[in-house]
Amino acid sequence: MTLNRSWVLAHRPEGAVRASDFAYREEAFDAPALEEGDILVRTRIISCAPTIRNWLNPPERSYRGAIGIGDPVRGMAAVEILASRHARFETGQWATAVAPWQDYAVLQPDKAAVPVTTLETGIDPVDAMTLYSPNSLTAYFGLFAVGEPKPGMTVLVSGAAGSVGAMVCQMARIAGCRVIAVAGGPDKCRWLKEEGGADVAIDYRSADLPAALKEASPDGINIFFDNVGGDILQAAVDRMAPHGRIVLCGQLAAYDSNSPAAGPRDMMKLVYGRIRMQGFVVGDYADDYASAIASIRQWEAEGRLRNRYDVRDGFERIPDAFVDIFNGRNAGTLIVRI
Repeated sequence: MTLNRSWVLAHRPEGAVRASDFAYREEAFDAPALEEGDILVRTRIISCAPTIRNWLNPPERSYRGAIGIGDPVRGMAAVEILASRHARFETGQWATAVAPWQDYAVLQPDKAAVPVTTLETGIDPVDAMTLYSPNSLTAYFGLFAVGEPKPGMTVLVSGAAGSVGAMVCQMARIAGCRVIAVAGGPDKCRWLKEEGGADVAIDYRSADLPAALKEASPDGINIFFDNVGGDILQAAVDRMAPHGRIVLCGQLAAYDSNSPAAGPRDMMKLVYGRIRMQGFVVGDYADDYASAIASIRQWEAEGRLRNRYDVRDGFERIPDAFVDIFNGRNAGTLIVRI
């Protein structure tokens, strides 16, 4: 008998997410009859992304569809297509998609909020979930389409050692910018300076952040790529140069809170500084994925972009791995191979 293992949401987290918020379930699996436009997939690799934490909240506080109690948790995954009734997908192909934390699932690509994207021939699935993943594409479009960097600008990145932030730091360096990285812990800060493209790396756990930012940005910050929010956002607003841009990618500081993320205290600073704050989602740029991936591949081939990831093995490890990203116990993009 074939089993379909799942990790489901047992109850909504109160404060910090815990592995006990998830429950293991297994059921007998029989391949279903597919409707036109469906694909049957087997999940091979899942990505532990912080944004999943938003989907664990109640519907009124979840910005892209709350996961129901007892339903499988979902997130970005590399999947193998086992059967298809969709013209663009063939049996045997691999793809990246938002998929449930379970072995087998039926997906409907035409209804997916995040595009289901087939892997090009020769691309390692681990690279697809790290170097060429939506995280890297998020970094690319957030920096270049929203941030609009120019050589000589100062770019500040929060959550700089994470899967998105590490790519932003390196891409900003490629764009000719001076890069200030904010991360938690000396090891992460050391990697950011030695290999991650940062000119300055600030450990927010031990530094006086406002003072450190003032010292690191005597002429102000032109672009702030924000993955964290909270106190780091406020400190960055105080250092923004006139006509600066704040790219709102995530609010990690508020993900484990029962309250919405707070905004800057002094909005007149933004008014008189002519500061632009803009949120975005990577799916808005789906038509341009191919060109972005081509640039990323070229930069990697030239040795200008490093792929940093943390691989765990085993379906049973998914909840613990997910919790680790909120405790800083990961080194780069954290994925679990099933």
